[in-house]
Amino acid sequence: MHTIEPFYNWLELYAANEDPRSPLYGAENSLTDFTHTIYGYYIHPQWDDIDSETLFIKILYADYDLGYAVIEFMGEWNDTLNNDIMKLKRNIIDPMVQEGIRHFILIGENVFNFHGSDDAYYEEWFEDVEDGWIAAVCFRDFVLAEMRNYSIDYYINSGGILEEVPWRTFTPKHLFGLINGMMQKRLGS
Repeated sequence: MHTIEPFYNWLELYAANEDPRSPLYGAENSLTDFTHTIYGYYIHPQWDDIDSETLFIKILYADYDLGYAVIEFMGEWNDTLNNDIMKLKRNIIDPMVQEGIRHFILIGENVFNFHGSDDAYYEEWFEDVEDGWIAAVCFRDFVLAEMRNYSIDYYINSGGILEEVPWRTFTPKHLFGLINGMMQKRLGS
């Protein structure tokens, strides 16, 4: 797991630790010291800690004018034992919503498991974005199936063409335009 790095091709465009409006402003990540683990396995030091034992993130991009953010995830999303959604919501999402972010693109190809609980924080997040949306891109089928078991798909758009988006080939603005177009079609029907 230590070789799985967050996507770094947009670093010249945005770095959350250098953005005063980001909840991760001032965070320091080593390039060489591996300090975080998931179930005893070290993970790459560039993943950001959200105060969870099993779920780490990287805010890849935030655009406050257009009101969107792209967040990549790593690990196990475990609401049952670690209440990861509460930590994500309170530590990351709430401050971003306060800054005007209403569209969230969640990159989940490195989420290896999901354990659900209740949907209260997802519902709150859904209500917070008002006329925006939350889209899960490139999550694994079994993770999405487990999310559906807990009705998370009511709040987070997922599946279908969202699983096939070659997101790394786009600039952040083009990715947002593509996903926004998909969401407008879904929400309009």
